[in-house]
Amino acid sequence: MGLSAAEVFDGLGKDYEHAFAGLIAQREELDWLLTQLPPRAKVLDVGCGTGRPTAEVLAAAGHDVTGCDVSPGMIEIARAQVPGARFELADLRTLDYPPGTWHAVVAFFPLLQLTRAEIDAALAKFADWLAPNGLFLFATVPADVESLDIEFMGKPVTVSSYPLAEYHRLLHAAGLTIVRERVVEFLPDHPAAIPEHDLFLAARKSTP
Repeated sequence: MGLSAAEVFDGLGKDYEHAFAGLIAQREELDWLLTQLPPRAKVLDVGCGTGRPTAEVLAAAGHDVTGCDVSPGMIEIARAQVPGARFELADLRTLDYPPGTWHAVVAFFPLLQLTRAEIDAALAKFADWLAPNGLFLFATVPADVESLDIEFMGKPVTVSSYPLAEYHRLLHAAGLTIVRERVVEFLPDHPAAIPEHDLFLAARKSTP
């Protein structure tokens, strides 16, 4: 049984930010998102980590950013590093907002340490939180795995995911239309890391 997400990321802290600093695709997806948002958009960054790069980039562009993470250590770092955004300690499994709250929901990799049932619920919830024409931008490692014990950056974790086609189905079922996707190979800058194939996918909420 792997560590909880809070335990993993409290332990990693700034090491996680350093290990993924070279993930250029993430910066490119954020740059694309900036071209799609209205001025002063309300953006939720789920699994915000240290606040970099996501919350920092979006807040610097003038958007109203709220980051949430299950790791108290990550929230402390994010508040210190990105004073232009708000950060809240929260578990995405129990987090809730009224429908239509956000112009965009961004979730870079927080779904991996959930069960498949929790992934399903999270995707439906994120879609519900979007305003009409709002965007959901997320990243994960696509794979046909459920509750698989692995090692991530030297720490035992339990992960679940889906193949790409199933993410398409789930997002379509949630009322979202996929507008952008890519898969990149990336090796985090950490001695215990292994190469991974990262999926970046954006979907837009249909207007009523």
